[in-house]
Amino acid sequence: MRQFELVELVKSYDPQADEDAINRAYVFAMKAHGSQTRASGDPYFSHPLEVAGLLTKYKLDCASIITALLHDTIEDTNATQTDIERLFGVEIARLVDGVTKLSRLELQSDQTKQAENFRKLVLAMSEDIRVLLVKLADRVHNMRTLRFFKDPDKRRRIALETLEIYVPLAERIGMQEFKAELEDLAFAELHTEVRESLLTRLNFLREQGGDLIGRIMDELKRTLADAGLECQVSGREKSVFSIWKKMQHKDVAFEQLCDIMAFRVVVANIEDCYRALGIIHSRYPMVPGRFKDYISIPKPNGYRSIHTGVYGPVRHRIEVQIRTREMHEISEIGVAAHWKYKQGAKTTDGRQYRWLRELLDILEHASSPEEFLEHTKLEMFQDQVYCFTPKGDLIELPRGATPVDFAYAVHSEVGDTCVGAKINGRIMPLRTALQNGDQVEIITSKAQTPSPTWERFVVTGKARARIRRFVRLQQRTQYLDLGRSILHRAFKQEGYDYTEKGLDGVLKIFKVGSVDDLCVVVGEGTHTGKDVVLAVYPELKAQHAKAQLLALDNNVVALKPPRPKPKHGHAVPIKGLIPGMAVHYAGCCHPLPGDRIVGIIATGKGVTIHTIDCDMLEQFAETPERWLDLAWEPEVENNIHVGRINLVLLNEPGSLGSLSTVVAKNQGNIRNLKITNRTMQFFEMLVDVEVRDVRHLTNIIAALRATPAINSVERARN
Repeated sequence: MRQFELVELVKSYDPQADEDAINRAYVFAMKAHGSQTRASGDPYFSHPLEVAGLLTKYKLDCASIITALLHDTIEDTNATQTDIERLFGVEIARLVDGVTKLSRLELQSDQTKQAENFRKLVLAMSEDIRVLLVKLADRVHNMRTLRFFKDPDKRRRIALETLEIYVPLAERIGMQEFKAELEDLAFAELHTEVRESLLTRLNFLREQGGDLIGRIMDELKRTLADAGLECQVSGREKSVFSIWKKMQHKDVAFEQLCDIMAFRVVVANIEDCYRALGIIHSRYPMVPGRFKDYISIPKPNGYRSIHTGVYGPVRHRIEVQIRTREMHEISEIGVAAHWKYKQGAKTTDGRQYRWLRELLDILEHASSPEEFLEHTKLEMFQDQVYCFTPKGDLIELPRGATPVDFAYAVHSEVGDTCVGAKINGRIMPLRTALQNGDQVEIITSKAQTPSPTWERFVVTGKARARIRRFVRLQQRTQYLDLGRSILHRAFKQEGYDYTEKGLDGVLKIFKVGSVDDLCVVVGEGTHTGKDVVLAVYPELKAQHAKAQLLALDNNVVALKPPRPKPKHGHAVPIKGLIPGMAVHYAGCCHPLPGDRIVGIIATGKGVTIHTIDCDMLEQFAETPERWLDLAWEPEVENNIHVGRINLVLLNEPGSLGSLSTVVAKNQGNIRNLKITNRTMQFFEMLVDVEVRDVRHLTNIIAALRATPAINSVERARN
């Protein structure tokens, strides 16, 4: 493109453009780059000129075109930002500097640098989103010439970065052409063989169908015209990348996709959009699950249209998109539509976008660039689902979100007290993935607190952060209470009274700042109660050493230390527990209220509860200092616990039904069931049953033994 051609292009859509400034930028960049060449062998100046040409297609303002011409001068020539500011003004200098900083960071292949690159990009485009527009055009031209790089690893890194960062950003600001081209170019580099295979299939379909798209377009036009609707109809094939992505996402074969061909109906106004939809649905059968109304609920990037899948003309499954002319313009050029001077609109503030505000909010709280990149991929690069509250308020969530995510999106307190959810009027599990258009009612209880297990399935950053915060606070509270109980017991065993004042003098020894912190590290198992007592009363060390020598002299110590026996006068009470906190129930013996129990302290993990006759305790016989006498408290005895039974069931119709009926009639609930062995006559299985205590489990076992379908049953041990 020659100098006068570029100026004429800009003047064609912006008659007020500064022709002199564009000419000066053209000459300045050409002289600055001089004899530099690209990897392809072309003069380097061809690159900024191509970038500027790409932006003229979107009718961008004069400042953006000049920035495109100058965007590599600071990085690759002797020009400085001061030179740019002196010759072209503060606005151009700021835009060029924003793009330059990103280009410098792109030279690094390190993951940290990529994250830092993305962080700076978000900051730059939050001030002026034109930085992103120039950067995207720069990336498009670089991807077009990617094949000239000899290093395959470098080509792959650039293609992957394009697919992971620049494609989602292009989509978010509605630059569909940039998005589609970047996807295809990156796809060609990363999955060459897959792309070629899909292209071959598409070519085969074209040959088989002849002018299929033209025939379908003609029939759609006739159908709409016969109903008296004026419109424009166009058709196209989906890109190979979008076809491949749908095959991956839906796990279907190429032949099963219904929207390889997409047709666009452009009408005068919104009323005509819904008229067109009614005409098409009355004429052609609709494909279930393929209707989406983005006019009623626009996408985050402002995209509005109606999508529907139908068994269309010549009985082909097709996708039809219905929109107005204004919607069509925004869908094609997105944020660039704001610079169309003929409409008198000019908006450069990227803060208008909710998704960008969210990125800036995450940026403020992220501890490192890597964490920021991880969180933003979670928040931003997912498709959205739109759900409604019972009052009709719209809640926007990432795809895969659950009722717990929905509850936290409504309000933090609603999330914290969530106990259940109704989806479209039906009670559903909290881990259910929400779908577009679901009406969600959250059931709350003041007695409820966030469950640590929620973190396994929530997908929003807000929900995850709130759950983690609660777990940390609850863990500390339980470790504090447990540690204080352990210290009370330890002091009492040595004949001393526990006083917090007496612990102040040993805080430095254990490197903690307060008595509460000391109790926490004892509850965690980092230090034992005995360690603290010996630190407070050093003279006890000599007494213990003397007692050990005396025992050796009298041959009291056996070759293998005996298993410690619990002394329930000093037992630590086990209060209400939250799973995964300071106290854990052993999976080997499944202790229940009513069992005699003992605790084993594990460093950094608190206490694991075993029944006193558990075989696993033999492993800890030589470390009696890790043993802790425990006792059940009444509030725990009224809670639900899990008991495990081992049974042999007859292999005949109705046996499993008899098992579940007997358990249910005795107020039990089967939590889990695992078949461990099967023959022609019998099933051996482990069954986890929710019960109140040992007596409750014993009653269920007795009832099962009286059931003809059950051959044998006993409580599972180890």
